[in-house]
Amino acid sequence: MSPNPDASPPQPGFAPEHRTAVAAAVEAGDLLRSRYPDGFAARPKGELGDVVTDLDVQAEQLVVGRIRSCFPRDRILAEESGELDGEGDGGRRTWLVDPLDGSNNVVIGLPVYVVGIALCVDDAPVVGVVHDPTTGRTWSARRGGGAHGPDGRLATPAHGRPLPPAGPLLAWTQGHAVRRDDPAACTLRHTLELRSRRLLQLWAPLVAWAMLARGDIDGFVGYRAEAIDLPAGALLAREAGMAVRHLDGAEFGGGFRGPDTGRSFVAGRPDVLPYLLDLVAASGSAPAQSPTSPPPS
Repeated sequence: MSPNPDASPPQPGFAPEHRTAVAAAVEAGDLLRSRYPDGFAARPKGELGDVVTDLDVQAEQLVVGRIRSCFPRDRILAEESGELDGEGDGGRRTWLVDPLDGSNNVVIGLPVYVVGIALCVDDAPVVGVVHDPTTGRTWSARRGGGAHGPDGRLATPAHGRPLPPAGPLLAWTQGHAVRRDDPAACTLRHTLELRSRRLLQLWAPLVAWAMLARGDIDGFVGYRAEAIDLPAGALLAREAGMAVRHLDGAEFGGGFRGPDTGRSFVAGRPDVLPYLLDLVAASGSAPAQSPTSPPPS
Protein backbone atom coordinates (compact mmCIF):
# COMPACT_ATOMS: atom_id res chain seq x y z
CA MET A 1 0.00 0.00 0.00
CA SER A 2 1.52 3.30 -1.09
CA PRO A 3 1.71 6.21 1.36
CA ASN A 4 -0.91 8.92 1.17
CA PRO A 5 0.82 12.07 -0.11
CA ASP A 6 -1.84 14.22 1.56
CA ALA A 7 -1.43 12.64 4.98
CA SER A 8 -0.23 15.04 7.69
CA PRO A 9 3.08 14.22 9.37
CA PRO A 10 2.92 12.90 12.92
CA GLN A 11 2.47 15.65 15.47
CA PRO A 12 4.46 15.79 18.71
CA GLY A 13 2.53 15.08 21.88
CA PHE A 14 1.96 17.08 25.03
CA ALA A 15 -0.02 19.87 23.38
CA PRO A 16 -2.31 20.44 26.43
CA GLU A 17 0.71 20.52 28.73
CA HIS A 18 2.44 22.98 26.43
CA ARG A 19 -0.58 25.29 26.37
CA THR A 20 -0.89 25.17 30.14
CA ALA A 21 2.80 25.93 30.65
CA VAL A 22 2.79 28.86 28.23
CA ALA A 23 -0.35 30.38 29.75
CA ALA A 24 0.97 29.98 33.30
CA ALA A 25 4.35 31.50 32.41
CA VAL A 26 2.74 34.51 30.72
CA GLU A 27 0.40 35.07 33.64
CA ALA A 28 3.26 34.86 36.11
CA GLY A 29 5.24 37.24 33.92
CA ASP A 30 2.42 39.78 34.04
CA LEU A 31 2.57 39.62 37.83
CA LEU A 32 6.34 40.10 37.90
CA ARG A 33 6.28 42.98 35.45
CA SER A 34 3.54 44.77 37.39
CA ARG A 35 5.74 44.92 40.50
CA TYR A 36 9.16 45.44 38.99
CA PRO A 37 11.39 47.32 39.82
CA ASP A 38 10.37 48.41 43.31
CA GLY A 39 7.10 46.73 44.33
CA PHE A 40 8.55 43.79 46.25
CA ALA A 41 10.54 42.76 49.32
CA ALA A 42 13.69 40.61 49.32
CA ARG A 43 15.54 38.54 51.90
CA PRO A 44 18.70 36.41 51.96
CA LYS A 45 18.42 32.80 50.84
CA GLY A 46 21.05 30.44 52.17
CA GLU A 47 24.58 31.38 53.14
CA LEU A 48 26.13 31.89 49.71
CA GLY A 49 24.76 35.32 48.85
CA ASP A 50 21.56 34.25 47.07
CA VAL A 51 18.26 36.08 47.57
CA VAL A 52 14.54 35.39 47.32
CA THR A 53 11.77 37.94 46.85
CA ASP A 54 8.08 37.82 47.57
CA LEU A 55 7.67 37.91 43.79
CA ASP A 56 9.33 34.49 43.57
CA VAL A 57 6.81 33.10 46.03
CA GLN A 58 3.72 34.70 44.50
CA ALA A 59 4.63 33.82 40.92
CA GLU A 60 5.38 30.26 41.98
CA GLN A 61 2.02 29.91 43.70
CA LEU A 62 0.33 31.11 40.53
CA VAL A 63 2.18 28.68 38.25
CA VAL A 64 1.82 25.71 40.59
CA GLY A 65 -1.89 26.43 40.96
CA ARG A 66 -2.42 26.48 37.18
CA ILE A 67 -0.52 23.22 36.69
CA ARG A 68 -2.25 21.53 39.61
CA SER A 69 -5.72 22.50 38.35
CA CYS A 70 -5.03 20.92 34.94
CA PHE A 71 -2.84 17.98 35.94
CA PRO A 72 -3.66 17.15 39.56
CA ARG A 73 -1.90 13.79 39.54
CA ASP A 74 1.49 15.11 38.46
CA ARG A 75 4.45 15.73 40.71
CA ILE A 76 5.83 19.29 40.83
CA LEU A 77 9.31 20.41 41.77
CA ALA A 78 9.30 24.16 42.44
CA GLU A 79 12.21 26.47 43.20
CA GLU A 80 10.87 27.79 46.50
CA SER A 81 8.38 25.12 47.62
CA GLY A 82 10.44 22.06 46.80
CA GLU A 83 8.79 18.75 45.92
CA LEU A 84 4.99 18.73 45.75
CA ASP A 85 3.29 15.38 45.27
CA GLY A 86 0.14 15.11 43.18
CA GLU A 87 -3.05 13.23 43.86
CA GLY A 88 -1.53 10.09 42.36
CA ASP A 89 1.76 8.42 43.14
CA GLY A 90 3.79 10.93 41.14
CA GLY A 91 4.23 8.45 38.31
CA ARG A 92 6.67 9.28 35.53
CA ARG A 93 5.77 12.95 35.15
CA THR A 94 7.42 15.86 36.97
CA TRP A 95 6.94 19.57 36.36
CA LEU A 96 9.82 21.91 37.17
CA VAL A 97 8.99 25.51 38.01
CA ASP A 98 11.40 28.42 38.30
CA PRO A 99 9.02 31.35 38.80
CA LEU A 100 11.74 34.00 38.70
CA ASP A 101 15.06 33.02 37.19
CA GLY A 102 17.25 36.03 37.90
CA SER A 103 16.13 37.09 41.37
CA ASN A 104 19.54 38.59 42.15
CA ASN A 105 19.26 40.73 39.02
CA VAL A 106 15.79 41.93 39.98
CA VAL A 107 16.97 43.00 43.42
CA ILE A 108 19.64 45.29 41.96
CA GLY A 109 17.28 46.68 39.31
CA LEU A 110 18.68 44.76 36.35
CA PRO A 111 15.81 43.69 34.05
CA VAL A 112 17.33 40.32 33.13
CA TYR A 113 14.92 37.70 34.43
CA VAL A 114 12.46 35.13 33.09
CA VAL A 115 9.87 32.56 34.10
CA GLY A 116 10.81 28.95 33.37
CA ILE A 117 8.60 25.84 33.26
CA ALA A 118 9.39 22.30 32.11
CA LEU A 119 7.70 18.94 32.10
CA CYS A 120 9.85 15.83 32.33
CA VAL A 121 8.76 12.25 31.74
CA ASP A 122 11.18 9.66 33.14
CA ASP A 123 13.67 12.52 33.69
CA ALA A 124 13.62 13.51 30.00
CA PRO A 125 12.24 16.97 29.16
CA VAL A 126 9.23 16.93 26.84
CA VAL A 127 7.97 20.50 27.28
CA GLY A 128 10.00 23.63 27.97
CA VAL A 129 8.88 27.25 28.27
CA VAL A 130 10.85 30.44 28.88
CA HIS A 131 8.95 33.73 29.18
CA ASP A 132 10.55 37.18 29.40
CA PRO A 133 8.21 39.53 31.31
CA THR A 134 10.18 42.64 30.34
CA THR A 135 9.63 42.20 26.60
CA GLY A 136 6.55 39.97 26.76
CA ARG A 137 8.26 37.37 24.56
CA THR A 138 7.94 33.62 25.01
CA TRP A 139 10.11 30.78 23.70
CA SER A 140 8.95 27.20 23.99
CA ALA A 141 9.58 23.68 22.75
CA ARG A 142 8.01 20.24 22.67
CA ARG A 143 10.12 17.15 22.19
CA GLY A 144 10.17 16.38 18.49
CA GLY A 145 8.16 19.50 17.68
CA GLY A 146 10.89 22.08 17.35
CA ALA A 147 11.42 25.31 19.25
CA HIS A 148 9.31 28.40 18.65
CA GLY A 149 9.39 32.08 19.55
CA PRO A 150 7.36 35.19 18.79
CA ASP A 151 8.52 35.19 15.17
CA GLY A 152 7.98 31.52 14.50
CA ARG A 153 10.20 28.46 14.52
CA LEU A 154 13.77 28.70 15.76
CA ALA A 155 16.26 26.82 13.62
CA THR A 156 20.03 26.71 13.59
CA PRO A 157 21.30 27.55 10.09
CA ALA A 158 23.27 24.87 8.30
CA HIS A 159 26.24 27.23 8.18
CA GLY A 160 26.48 29.56 11.16
CA ARG A 161 28.04 32.99 11.09
CA PRO A 162 31.82 32.94 10.88
CA LEU A 163 33.66 33.24 14.17
CA PRO A 164 36.05 36.18 14.47
CA PRO A 165 39.70 35.61 15.40
CA ALA A 166 38.83 36.66 18.96
CA GLY A 167 36.69 33.54 19.32
CA PRO A 168 33.02 32.78 20.05
CA LEU A 169 30.52 34.68 22.14
CA LEU A 170 29.70 32.45 25.11
CA ALA A 171 27.65 32.36 28.29
CA TRP A 172 28.62 30.74 31.59
CA THR A 173 26.73 29.45 34.60
CA GLN A 174 27.64 27.55 37.73
CA GLY A 175 25.42 26.12 40.44
CA HIS A 176 24.70 28.02 43.63
CA ALA A 177 26.45 25.34 45.66
CA VAL A 178 29.74 25.80 43.79
CA ARG A 179 32.23 27.80 45.83
CA ARG A 180 33.67 30.90 44.20
CA ASP A 181 37.17 29.48 44.63
CA ASP A 182 36.31 26.00 43.32
CA PRO A 183 39.51 25.11 41.39
CA ALA A 184 37.82 23.30 38.49
CA ALA A 185 35.20 26.01 38.00
CA CYS A 186 37.78 28.80 38.20
CA THR A 187 40.12 27.11 35.72
CA LEU A 188 37.34 26.32 33.26
CA ARG A 189 35.87 29.82 33.44
CA HIS A 190 39.29 31.44 33.05
CA THR A 191 40.06 29.32 29.99
CA LEU A 192 36.76 30.28 28.40
CA GLU A 193 37.39 33.96 29.10
CA LEU A 194 40.80 33.81 27.46
CA ARG A 195 39.60 31.96 24.37
CA SER A 196 36.27 33.72 23.72
CA ARG A 197 35.29 37.13 22.48
CA ARG A 198 33.01 37.61 25.49
CA LEU A 199 31.93 35.36 28.35
CA LEU A 200 28.53 36.43 29.66
CA GLN A 201 27.60 35.67 33.27
CA LEU A 202 23.94 36.61 33.44
CA TRP A 203 22.88 35.01 36.76
CA ALA A 204 19.77 33.82 34.92
CA PRO A 205 20.61 30.58 33.06
CA LEU A 206 17.31 30.39 31.20
CA VAL A 207 18.04 33.78 29.61
CA ALA A 208 21.28 32.32 28.26
CA TRP A 209 19.49 29.19 26.99
CA ALA A 210 16.98 31.39 25.13
CA MET A 211 19.81 33.46 23.65
CA LEU A 212 21.51 30.29 22.47
CA ALA A 213 18.32 28.92 20.92
CA ARG A 214 17.80 32.21 19.08
CA GLY A 215 21.38 32.21 17.80
CA ASP A 216 22.36 35.38 19.68
CA ILE A 217 25.36 33.61 21.23
CA ASP A 218 27.56 30.80 19.94
CA GLY A 219 27.72 28.60 23.00
CA PHE A 220 26.85 28.08 26.66
CA VAL A 221 28.91 26.24 29.28
CA GLY A 222 27.62 25.19 32.68
CA TYR A 223 29.42 23.75 35.67
CA ARG A 224 27.29 21.74 38.12
CA ALA A 225 24.22 23.65 36.94
CA GLU A 226 20.98 24.00 38.88
CA ALA A 227 18.50 21.18 38.24
CA ILE A 228 15.39 23.36 38.15
CA ASP A 229 16.46 25.32 35.04
CA LEU A 230 18.25 22.71 33.03
CA PRO A 231 15.44 20.67 31.38
CA ALA A 232 13.55 23.64 29.90
CA GLY A 233 16.72 25.29 28.63
CA ALA A 234 18.32 22.16 27.22
CA LEU A 235 15.13 21.15 25.40
CA LEU A 236 14.68 24.63 23.94
CA ALA A 237 18.25 24.70 22.63
CA ARG A 238 18.21 21.15 21.32
CA GLU A 239 14.89 21.58 19.49
CA ALA A 240 16.33 24.74 17.92
CA GLY A 241 19.13 22.62 16.46
CA MET A 242 21.86 23.22 19.03
CA ALA A 243 24.11 20.44 20.30
CA VAL A 244 24.27 19.73 24.04
CA ARG A 245 27.00 17.55 25.52
CA HIS A 246 28.65 16.66 28.80
CA LEU A 247 32.08 18.16 29.34
CA ASP A 248 33.69 15.00 27.94
CA GLY A 249 31.61 15.19 24.76
CA ALA A 250 29.10 12.48 25.67
CA GLU A 251 25.45 13.09 24.80
CA PHE A 252 23.66 15.12 27.47
CA GLY A 253 20.29 13.92 28.70
CA GLY A 254 19.04 17.26 29.97
CA GLY A 255 17.25 15.86 33.02
CA PHE A 256 17.22 16.98 36.62
CA ARG A 257 17.85 13.86 38.67
CA GLY A 258 21.18 12.80 40.11
CA PRO A 259 24.05 14.74 41.70
CA ASP A 260 25.01 18.17 40.44
CA THR A 261 28.35 16.76 39.29
CA GLY A 262 26.41 15.21 36.41
CA ARG A 263 24.89 18.54 35.34
CA SER A 264 27.95 20.13 33.76
CA PHE A 265 27.43 20.77 30.05
CA VAL A 266 28.66 22.34 26.84
CA ALA A 267 26.04 23.59 24.38
CA GLY A 268 26.41 25.38 21.10
CA ARG A 269 26.05 25.45 17.37
CA PRO A 270 27.10 22.09 15.93
CA ASP A 271 29.87 23.72 13.89
CA VAL A 272 31.27 25.42 17.01
CA LEU A 273 30.90 22.53 19.45
CA PRO A 274 34.25 20.80 18.65
CA TYR A 275 36.08 24.03 19.42
CA LEU A 276 34.15 24.43 22.69
CA LEU A 277 34.96 20.88 23.75
CA ASP A 278 38.62 21.58 23.02
CA LEU A 279 38.41 24.62 25.29
CA VAL A 280 37.02 22.46 28.06
CA ALA A 281 39.78 19.93 27.52
CA ALA A 282 42.40 22.68 27.69
CA SER A 283 41.13 23.55 31.15
CA GLY A 284 41.73 19.99 32.32
CA SER A 285 38.03 19.13 32.61
CA ALA A 286 38.09 16.46 29.89
CA PRO A 287 40.72 14.77 27.68
CA ALA A 288 41.05 16.17 24.16
CA GLN A 289 43.37 18.17 21.94
CA SER A 290 44.17 21.71 23.08
CA PRO A 291 42.58 24.44 20.94
CA THR A 292 44.73 26.55 18.75
CA SER A 293 42.27 28.76 16.90
CA PRO A 294 38.54 29.16 16.30
CA PRO A 295 36.99 26.81 13.74
CA PRO A 296 37.37 27.97 10.15
CA SER A 297 34.75 30.37 8.85
